[in-house]
Amino acid sequence: MIVLVTGASGFLGRAVAAALVAEGHEVRTLQRRPSRVPGARDALGSVTDASAVGRAIDGAAGVIHLAAKVSLAGDPAEFRRVNVDGTRIVLDAAERAGVTRFVQVSSPSVAHAGAALAGVGAEPAAPERAHGDYARTKGEAELLALARDGERMRVVAVRPHLVWGPGDTQLVERIVDRARRGRLPLLDGGTALIDSTYVDNAASGIAAALRRADQAHGSAYVITNGEPRPVADLLAGICLAAGVRPPRFSVPAALGLAAGAAIERLWAIRPGEDEPPMTRFLAQQLSTAHWFDQRATRRDLDWQPTVTIDEGLRRLAAHHGR
Repeated sequence: MIVLVTGASGFLGRAVAAALVAEGHEVRTLQRRPSRVPGARDALGSVTDASAVGRAIDGAAGVIHLAAKVSLAGDPAEFRRVNVDGTRIVLDAAERAGVTRFVQVSSPSVAHAGAALAGVGAEPAAPERAHGDYARTKGEAELLALARDGERMRVVAVRPHLVWGPGDTQLVERIVDRARRGRLPLLDGGTALIDSTYVDNAASGIAAALRRADQAHGSAYVITNGEPRPVADLLAGICLAAGVRPPRFSVPAALGLAAGAAIERLWAIRPGEDEPPMTRFLAQQLSTAHWFDQRATRRDLDWQPTVTIDEGLRRLAAHHGR
């Protein structure tokens, strides 16, 4: 089918678009920078521009909506403009164009209020309890998308968790950079058990949601490798693959939360050029368990991850020339 992928210049978006091309779909992309995905046809523009979205989506049968403002800090109005208003624009255009399958790419953070998530499924999105502007607005966007589910357009929400792999400039690059500078502490010893997702698995899971929309529509699914590991182990694996020393010092989670709150207040007054070194949301992610029951995801999407964490780390090491 003809499929529009929004946000295909990003790390995960490129992988999704490439996976769809490999499956034989006619892939269009919409984002502010060229995606450079071989076999895909790029359109440049923002999801906040209804005209650009309408042109890109015309004639498509499927949409995978990844475009979002992803950050630990920033202008709350900008999060809302891109993540909520942009999603509404894409949904409106999809309905007008007669799109039959719509995949909303969301985040497990939409259902995370700070407490540990251990072996749970895709709990309902709760924007009013989510922490941070990103999580709140992504939660609202997911609810908007699922509300459009019906016989004419089947909507599935998927929540890939902690996506990483070679070429990742968000998670991997920041972990490696901070570890190299000795600024990557463990919280409470890094013992919290967390899931993560190798990028190829995330991409194939999202493609599976498009394929299985007739069976899975109206629901949200968390996508992970299904291999929960302690935070310290995952960070060490990524650091060693990149040739840097893993974090060796630990601070209490309560101190990390306090530091995150203070940095958030400072960032609100004088934002830094990069992501803040700590926020309350990040401290919670590093110190509380968040791993997920994958049985419904694998059953309903008829999907299995194919790259283990260990194999992903080997590929990451090869990417770094090790």
